[in-house]
Amino acid sequence: MSRIRPIVVSWLPLLLTTAAFAATHNWPQWEGPTRNCWTDETGLLKSWPEGGPKQKWVFRNAGTGFAGPAIVDGVLYTMGTRDGNSYIFALDANTGAQRWEAPLSTEFENDWGNGPRGTPTVENGLIYVLDGTGILACVRAKDGSEVWRISLIDDLGGKLPSWGYCESPLIDGDLLLCTPGGDQGAIAALEKATGKVRWRATDIKDNAHYSSIVKAAIHGQPQYVQLMDTRLVGLAPEDGRLLWESPFKGKVAVIPTPIVYNDKVFATAGYGAGCTLAEISPENEATVAYDDDGRKLMKNHHGGVIRIGDYLYGHSEGVGWLCMEFATGKKIWAEKGALGKGAIGYADGMFYCLGEDDGEVVLIDATPDGWNEHGRFTLEPVSEIRKDKSKRWTHPVIVDGKLYLRDQELIYCYDVKAD
Repeated sequence: MSRIRPIVVSWLPLLLTTAAFAATHNWPQWEGPTRNCWTDETGLLKSWPEGGPKQKWVFRNAGTGFAGPAIVDGVLYTMGTRDGNSYIFALDANTGAQRWEAPLSTEFENDWGNGPRGTPTVENGLIYVLDGTGILACVRAKDGSEVWRISLIDDLGGKLPSWGYCESPLIDGDLLLCTPGGDQGAIAALEKATGKVRWRATDIKDNAHYSSIVKAAIHGQPQYVQLMDTRLVGLAPEDGRLLWESPFKGKVAVIPTPIVYNDKVFATAGYGAGCTLAEISPENEATVAYDDDGRKLMKNHHGGVIRIGDYLYGHSEGVGWLCMEFATGKKIWAEKGALGKGAIGYADGMFYCLGEDDGEVVLIDATPDGWNEHGRFTLEPVSEIRKDKSKRWTHPVIVDGKLYLRDQELIYCYDVKAD
């Protein structure tokens, strides 16, 4: 394939703008710095005025897709498709002005929405991206110029999932982790500097679904945890050998990222799959602490689940917005009427809940005491290119006092910093 040719726009004024905007918090990858949706950011609004917080800017040329933002040192990186090709591009996170764009691959097409699905991973001046067609690339953060690229299908023997590759790459030390799926080993560790294979998890030959890998330490043992369609797995970082596995009743599409807390691993999926909690012993024996067949507990489609303290929060199909006890699976509260199905973000003791159908954004307390609402607004303007079957599926991200949301070609930024 031809190398990426960056298109740089309006460098000098944008550099001056960025220099004047000193970022203090970063969101360098999917689900934030530690891939658990947590941030230590404080000083945010605890309630919104009527009509919601002030809209700072709207970028109108992100193209089709559901890719989330990675935000580092005042620059927002994400992906989208324009004119039949996918791009990675960089925006000034404070003003929304585009800094550069670089072509990545051909457009992934699907009845539920075209374009990239994952979130870029940014580290040490480099960006690692996976688009819907399975092209995995490393580009330079300063201008989008290409360092290396491979195909999860042609080079790693993967099979394109029905809704495209959705995973967000994980960087750990000198490795990049991804899930091509297939007989050569469903999970691959690559040298992040070159894209060359370091190892394959040959004990696992499942096809790729849509979840992203997390790094964990269970009983002090470093490992990578991933949710496949029929099992949770833990892998040794040095060679990819299977440390443990626990069954999961996945159906159709397994999407949410697993949650690791101490020696327990939680997983959930939609289509009635429900949820499970695996407890891992020091000897790497996995025991099912609880298992749900989809009738009453968390059945999260793709809007995400967040653990705060001893509780899990997110939207459950047929149940509504749900708070449940992490260790036991006990339902604490559920709210079905206040907001429809959607995605969740967290910062400074508050949840930012996005309704996928109507674009309503609601601020609630992150508490087991119930759905306590402190303001709402509706995203405006509305995408003009979103397919009839697609919704607002990009998760909310809160960085440096700003709330970032996306509806296809539209990226929104709202000021949620307290005075």
